[in-house]
Amino acid sequence: MPDRGGGPTGPRIRVGRPSRRVRTLLMTLGVLAVLGMAFTMFAGFWTDWLWYRSVDYSSVFTTTLWTKIGLFFVFGLLMAVAVGFNIWLAHRLRPPLSAMSMEQQSLDRYRMGIAPYKKWLLLGITALVGLIAGASASGQWRTWLMWVNGVPFGQKDPQFQLDVAFYAFDLPWYRFLLGFGFAAAILSLIAAALTHYLYGGLRVTSPGARATAAATGHLSVLIGFFVALKAVAYWLDRYGLAVKSSDFKATDNWTGLRYVDANAYLPAKTILFCIAVICALLFFSTIWRRTWQLPLIGFGLMVLSAILIGGLYPAIVQKFQVQPNEQAKEAPYVEKNLTATREAYGIDGTQVTEYSGTANTKDASKLRDEVDATASIRIMDPNIISPTFQQLQQMRKYYAFPTNLDVDRYGEDGKEQDTVIGLRELNYAGIDKKNWINNHFRYTHGYGVVAAEGTSVDSEGRPVFTESDLPSKGKLGSYEQRIYYGEKTNTYSIVGGPQKEIDYSDDSGEKTYSYEGKGGVDLENPINRAAYAVALNEPQIIYSGAIGDGSRILYNRTPKERVEAVAPWLTIDGDAYPAIVNHRIQWIVDAYTTTNGYPYASRTTLGDTTADSLTATNDQRAVVAQQNQVNYIRNSVKATVDAYTGEVKLYQWDTQDPVLKTWMKAFPGTVEPKSGISDALMAHLRYPQDLFKVQRELLTRYHVKDADTFLSGSEVWQVPDDPTNKSGDAVPPYYLSMKMPDQKEQAFSLTTTFTPNGRDNLSAFMAVDAEAGKSDYGKIRILKLPTSTTVNGPKQVQSQFNSEQDIAESIRLLRGGDSEVEYGNLLTVPLDGGLLYVEPVYVRGGGLQYPLLRKVLVSYGGNTAFEDTLDEALNKVFGAEGSTPPPEEDADEGDGDTTTPPPTNENPTVQQALNDAQKAFEAGQEALKNGDWEAYGRAQQDLEAALRRAEEAQSRAGGAGGAAGSPSPTGSPSPTGSPSPTGSPRSG
Repeated sequence: MPDRGGGPTGPRIRVGRPSRRVRTLLMTLGVLAVLGMAFTMFAGFWTDWLWYRSVDYSSVFTTTLWTKIGLFFVFGLLMAVAVGFNIWLAHRLRPPLSAMSMEQQSLDRYRMGIAPYKKWLLLGITALVGLIAGASASGQWRTWLMWVNGVPFGQKDPQFQLDVAFYAFDLPWYRFLLGFGFAAAILSLIAAALTHYLYGGLRVTSPGARATAAATGHLSVLIGFFVALKAVAYWLDRYGLAVKSSDFKATDNWTGLRYVDANAYLPAKTILFCIAVICALLFFSTIWRRTWQLPLIGFGLMVLSAILIGGLYPAIVQKFQVQPNEQAKEAPYVEKNLTATREAYGIDGTQVTEYSGTANTKDASKLRDEVDATASIRIMDPNIISPTFQQLQQMRKYYAFPTNLDVDRYGEDGKEQDTVIGLRELNYAGIDKKNWINNHFRYTHGYGVVAAEGTSVDSEGRPVFTESDLPSKGKLGSYEQRIYYGEKTNTYSIVGGPQKEIDYSDDSGEKTYSYEGKGGVDLENPINRAAYAVALNEPQIIYSGAIGDGSRILYNRTPKERVEAVAPWLTIDGDAYPAIVNHRIQWIVDAYTTTNGYPYASRTTLGDTTADSLTATNDQRAVVAQQNQVNYIRNSVKATVDAYTGEVKLYQWDTQDPVLKTWMKAFPGTVEPKSGISDALMAHLRYPQDLFKVQRELLTRYHVKDADTFLSGSEVWQVPDDPTNKSGDAVPPYYLSMKMPDQKEQAFSLTTTFTPNGRDNLSAFMAVDAEAGKSDYGKIRILKLPTSTTVNGPKQVQSQFNSEQDIAESIRLLRGGDSEVEYGNLLTVPLDGGLLYVEPVYVRGGGLQYPLLRKVLVSYGGNTAFEDTLDEALNKVFGAEGSTPPPEEDADEGDGDTTTPPPTNENPTVQQALNDAQKAFEAGQEALKNGDWEAYGRAQQDLEAALRRAEEAQSRAGGAGGAAGSPSPTGSPSPTGSPSPTGSPRSG
């Protein structure tokens, strides 16, 4: 042991190996680190397995897992063997050391350096390339499952007469194998060449032969294998022309062969295939000839042919044959594209009817009566009134409604009506005291459905609720109201254990509850708790006393992510919507099967096509899927997610879809048959918006059936921008109960409009029957307006509304003070040859922070009206009153003009506050009649202040619930339990 430091009397420092204790400590830390990493990886795997088992879709997890593992090992092993064998062979074929040149002698130190580690180095290189190749191959699990389970389409492409399944299922897998083969050939060639160079088989600077005979033969075979794969690529490229996208002035994302493809590229690919086969054989022949001369000549010929035959010749054909007479040359191929595209997107059955755009009936009274028979016009815009629901029905800060509500169909006595519906979901931002217990144990669920008539408002412009209050009650009957799974529920909750949950609050205080469902994963097992503590990075899960017997963890709680998880092969619609089905709240999710391998069908980008003015402003209303391109889509699956248990069910909807049949073979038992859909569920299924938006975008060009018109571009339409806002995004489609001219009765429909490309006048109106279970479900009807006359489109109608002096002045008054005017959905209804436009107008302000319906805009035949109610506006536009009697008002609701005397109250402060509220209400009504919106706003503020004083006074006096239980001046409960100005319903 050497000594360091001072002299004989100085300190002595001993330097040596660490002590045994230090070595033991380091080893222990290393082992713990490895175990920690291993448990972290295990935690992710184990929690995924537990989740899939909890939703009864463990077969999806195992099938996907074993497929990925199989592909990883098979292709990883193949790549490792290919590269490792060629390295070994190159080493085996090395020349004797005595024959080394001066160049090779300089590499001797490298050979000597790796000599002791040759085996380990070989294993390391092969393991590395094997891991990379295996990881890449495991990502192709969808391609493999579709290839091995592929079901025929029963349709053949018009060029090669092959079943569409070849392009959708087989060709992608063949291309993957080809790409893998190219990678193996290139890596093997590089590895072999380096090995030959290192051991003297190849020379760069030395005189004499550049390669030994053994190296020449070895490398020639590898190059020949590469060229043979290129020949296979040329052959597959022939079929790839049927699904190739290219630029073509007729349409974006043109797919399929054109004249130059069929008459230049196709024969060129065949010729290049033959040349590549010959070239590969020449490389293989070097095993015997030991010379590079012929192979290099063949390779040069192949490269030259690729330039001349594969590039120059098609360009000449396009320039001198196609362009001088493009329409005639391309017409046969355009017809194939038209047919395939219409079939692939399900628009081949679209019914296009000529529509005059002007009224046929002169009798104003008859025309006015026809409105009620033609459509149930929805004046409650679900995309505007969410703040109104929030203000009137939120009840507690920790509840919230989605930004955009949904439209469904509910009714009684066999008569259904359009209904705006939303769930009172949990809002974590509204929790006053945020901590781990409150966020994940106490505040765990929302409560109740709130629904309102779509065609009616009360005298103050508020929704007429058919289901309201907390707990919710109304016309929807009894159902499980707790909402543990919803669109706004994006964090985990731990339920069912010792810690009680806040159920809801009423006048008597907070109600508690303990989850009794089977959803979620059991946390009684300590291994499960430890796994989730690691997976969620939350160590308190391990030791918290709030977790015990019966505790379950709920996560992946939005309907969209649950369906995506159990069916990763589906594309999910951007809008899940709730419905009451068999006394339970069910989220209904539309799901699509897609492919981009349908021959001749033009592609579309789903993310761009499904975007509109709603998706641009609403983070809950997600754009469908990703920015992936497809050229075939079917709404093949209807899924449900139980809002209480989280149970996911997939139902086969399109029984003829071969893509769905393929996935059902790959994942047997995951999709239930269509016959499993109950009548109660069927009543709430509807045509999905995102599929409709994809179809309407395609129909802007593909509504024509002849190639000449398609090529001329004279009939190209566009989806207009939303005229009700300045976003510049496309107008969203609207659900509406209405009847088209060829229908005998109203049907729940999804509607949109078209304008000519670059213009604002109306070119067509489109509607699809959206009510599932009906014979015409999914039938698309288009009313095409004449090009010789001009009919106002949505933007022009909106401009007409804004430019008329009386309407503009009324809107200016509505904007008085701090009020804001919001335009609702501009609905279009075909009526007796003309087009009726209806737009509700909402006002937000004047002391109210939520929109109320104040006016209705109506336009028909160039006439416009701007009135308080829809009936009044229709009467003015048509110059006649409707003969349909107004709906009867409930006996217990006022007529809007009378008041109910306030109750006798012993507390004089409460009584005085209620008297002040009555005076403020009367002042507001007077200001409303005079159009003095500034005075109206002050009156509303006084009203709210008086009601607040009454509530506080009665609370201090010990009254149950304070002013919440006191009647208002008109007898209607206010949003917070306080009195409201009025409560009289009126028909819209």
